[in-house]
Amino acid sequence: QELALKSLGNEGLFLFSSLDTNKDLYLSPEEFKPIAEKLTGVAPVSESEEEETPDPEGETLSIVAKFQPLVMETMTKSKDGFLGISHVALSGLRNWTAPAAPMSVLLARQFKAFLPPKNNLDLGDPWWIIPSELNIFTGYLSNNRFYPPPPKGKEVIIHRLLSMFHPRPFVRTRFAPQGAVACIQASSSFYYTIAFRIHAEFQLNEPPNFPFWFSPGQFTGYIVLSKDSSHVRDFRLFVPNNRSLNVDMEWLYGASESSNMEVDIGYLPQMELESTGPSVPTVIRDESGKVLDSRDPSGEPIQFVFEEITWQQEIPWQEAAHRLEVAMYPFKKISYLPFTEAFERAQAEKKLVHSILLWAKPPVPLPVPGSGRTLRETVLESSPILALLNESFISSWSLVKELEELQSNRENEFHSKLAKLHLEKYNFPVEMIICLPNGTVIHHINANYFLDITSMKPEDVESSIFSFSTNFEDPSTATYLQFLKEGLQRAKPYLQP
Repeated sequence: QELALKSLGNEGLFLFSSLDTNKDLYLSPEEFKPIAEKLTGVAPVSESEEEETPDPEGETLSIVAKFQPLVMETMTKSKDGFLGISHVALSGLRNWTAPAAPMSVLLARQFKAFLPPKNNLDLGDPWWIIPSELNIFTGYLSNNRFYPPPPKGKEVIIHRLLSMFHPRPFVRTRFAPQGAVACIQASSSFYYTIAFRIHAEFQLNEPPNFPFWFSPGQFTGYIVLSKDSSHVRDFRLFVPNNRSLNVDMEWLYGASESSNMEVDIGYLPQMELESTGPSVPTVIRDESGKVLDSRDPSGEPIQFVFEEITWQQEIPWQEAAHRLEVAMYPFKKISYLPFTEAFERAQAEKKLVHSILLWAKPPVPLPVPGSGRTLRETVLESSPILALLNESFISSWSLVKELEELQSNRENEFHSKLAKLHLEKYNFPVEMIICLPNGTVIHHINANYFLDITSMKPEDVESSIFSFSTNFEDPSTATYLQFLKEGLQRAKPYLQP
């Protein structure tokens, strides 16, 4: 390591380390491949793409990419004019104004990765297309990377699709939950509608600049395809844009993994892939094998009439999307309602509101100890917490920016007051709050403090409020359960009939 540093210098070693994936201080041909491709401009076909010989007469699907760049004004650092942030750091973001490939033609058979496993699955039962390999115990993948690893197996089609937006998609995010999950939304004799959710991210910078990670909250969508994957009737993939912030961004400021990292969030209006129509054959033959029609040399597709699909079983899109969300985030087995809706429900059901107030969106990883990511992978997924929340609370999560907007909106004074009462108790990065249906906060705890006390030995915790219970082995679960019960106890005088 010292010799490498002496030979290459800090920044040279940083680049070398980003390629040296097994950290043995030697670059294998596979590790050197991104640089070779960059210098030669030639990308060899990967082994995974060679596994199956494509049928030259198979159907093809035309897909268009629609992209509107991130609205820079939605980044929190835009408030002070990006003071102290070098132009170079944001260059990859600012220069990304259009999709890398506005249109692409793919073989219908390539989409067989979206088909369910062989065993019979009920509608809404999720399965993993790309399994998550990370959890709270494995930690996270290195930030110091520029070039995605070669995709393998079912990763290939996901990588190919996301490459239409940008040339450097990582089909596995650095943080859990990563991968892609799917379920059957509708089924007929010959077709499925498959709903899917993908957690992936992009690396926007290249050497000599430092890494800049662009992580949409999720990619979701659906595909209508035949059960033998020979025909795709419809396909759509998109980043949801129904919330005010939907992308996390992180960038390094130095040539080491431990260098300062800047974090921000923002709004992406559109990132979408859509098929222009059903997949079409390149050649049509009669029963004897004689060619009846073929694709026009100019590229015009064969004119084809498709049969109407009669669905025998179907579930609503919202239900399919929720099943996928719970597969990624087990803590969402209970509903987390929008902020104002949670208070309306609490009023109707005479329950307390359990609210989580975050600086950034929960599906987006925050590289800080007390992040929503840490909470959801521990206490919020545990059975005792889920049971108590379901029985006695209405739950909600909100972004600080959303509540700031709600507070400044004078059209509804009650909603403005609810937001104000929450924001008064907030401390970065995450605040857990218990309040009455009228917004009065009766208990709250900051995530950093919560994680600090649950990492201490029980005898070292002075506060009786967050004392440890002997009923649970996990101190985090025991302490959060105590927090919720204390909130219920404090609320008793207010909730008496």
